Amino acid sequence: QVQLVESGGGLVQPGGSLRLSCAASGFTFSSYPMTWYRQAPGKERELVATITSTGGRTNYADSVKGRFTISRDNANDTVYLQMISLKPDDTAVYYCSCLWGLVRYWGQGTQVTVSS
Repeated sequence: QVQLVESGGGLVQPGGSLRLSCAASGFTFSSYPMTWYRQAPGKERELVATITSTGGRTNYADSVKGRFTISRDNANDTVYLQMISLKPDDTAVYYCSCLWGLVRYWGQGTQVTVSS
């Protein structure tokens, strides 16, 4: 079955950096676009970044453009989210996701907290 496992979250000071990873299994990873979402307390889940199956095209929410970079390693079935210049507003649970057939799959999420 489809499985997505995020890692790399933690507590970081404003201006700091983190790299999130999402290990995928149960499907042909290299054939599917991948997406990172996030959900802050009391807010709706929002799309952060997407990447096409080959990694040739990416798209970002305006709030993270220029600070976050999504990438993927199709040889190792992993998608990444490199985050720099982190702000307190980036505090959220971050999820990776894929749309496989008609079903959107989610990982369990990884907490990112930006605080001094």
